[in-house]
Amino acid sequence: MPPETAPASNPTGPDEAPAALVLMGGGARTAYQAGVLHALSTLLSLQGGVANQRFPFQILVGTSAGALNATFLASHASEGLQAFGQLASFWSTLHSSQVYKLKVPAWIRSSRIAAALLLSQQVRAQQSLLDNTPLIDTLHRVISLSRIDLALQNRTLRALAVTASSYSSGVHWTFCQMAADRQAALWSRPGRRAEFQPITIEHLMASSALPFLFPSTPLWVDGHREFFGDGSMRQSSPLSPAVHLGASKVLVIGVGQPERAGFTGNGPSVSGRPTLGAIAGHAMASVFQDTLQADVEQTQRISKTMHQMPREIAALMPYRPVDVLAIAPSQSLDALAQAHAGELPASTYNALAGLGALGAKSSPGGAALASYLLFEPGFVKALMALGEHDAYARRDELLTFFSPAFGRAGGG
Repeated sequence: MPPETAPASNPTGPDEAPAALVLMGGGARTAYQAGVLHALSTLLSLQGGVANQRFPFQILVGTSAGALNATFLASHASEGLQAFGQLASFWSTLHSSQVYKLKVPAWIRSSRIAAALLLSQQVRAQQSLLDNTPLIDTLHRVISLSRIDLALQNRTLRALAVTASSYSSGVHWTFCQMAADRQAALWSRPGRRAEFQPITIEHLMASSALPFLFPSTPLWVDGHREFFGDGSMRQSSPLSPAVHLGASKVLVIGVGQPERAGFTGNGPSVSGRPTLGAIAGHAMASVFQDTLQADVEQTQRISKTMHQMPREIAALMPYRPVDVLAIAPSQSLDALAQAHAGELPASTYNALAGLGALGAKSSPGGAALASYLLFEPGFVKALMALGEHDAYARRDELLTFFSPAFGRAGGG
């Protein structure tokens, strides 16, 4: 995959070093992002001064549940740093019943074969395992779309972008909302395209439609209707939208981890065949994480090379460097999910137990699938606490990222 670099000119405005926030997907795991950002708001607030109270990102890019976080922040951006506190408050009170519904009998947990047959019948009947209509009501309640437009018009924000993957064409689409007088050039690459559209709840439902778990959502592109699923699928270059929209520096928060619990060591997942739940969790982890690390590393390498060039030579290049700071969990979210699995709604718990998707004590990786569905306060607050811990551990890097000299001196 060729690296994505930024055009030499900034088509979206005169800002010296516009900062972008890229939020990756991961279902309930994305509560971790709320913790990182809440800590970031505290760090910036302690710096004092009016400038450090403003909303620090001009470009917001989100995928899957990360798109929900990005759009929530866009609707609160005019409140400055308080937007991050609002996001943390939202996650702290969230429950699975506000995201999805699942009705299965209690006996389903007693037989994996029966569980697989019953759940497969349900998938065939409604084209998904879960009913996510509660999420529609939740998003309408907490996100004001009109306030997004206001933040764009008053230039608190430069752009909001949400990604989704088309089941109809296989193309990965980025939907961009910008003020009419600041629109950047759209892009079209093999397998991925962009289009200007006001972001709606339908875009968020499409971007967060976890494969097999949530139903596809129809959207209009190029004048016709296509059906979309989770934006993490076929996402070959997660940083690309931020780069194309003019970012000079990018903070990206993922929710994966380099080595997942249960796929190393001497647990049952190594010595015996993995359960269906363990396979599903591994597949989900691949969807949500694999391309991010490679994209970040490529962008950092190119930027470092350009920063080391003499200015005269760098000025002749058709690209400019983009500095990237990436943050991801320092601990296993699989193990964390396993510790909180008992908080799941009874029907979800029974279904996952029937599929062997809650893991054994010696194999927390088997609980990976549960970690995407655990929208419950105990797990959410543990994720947010981990996010705050990881952000404070990288305090100096975060504060340097927002230093005016960062984009000129190099970072990431």
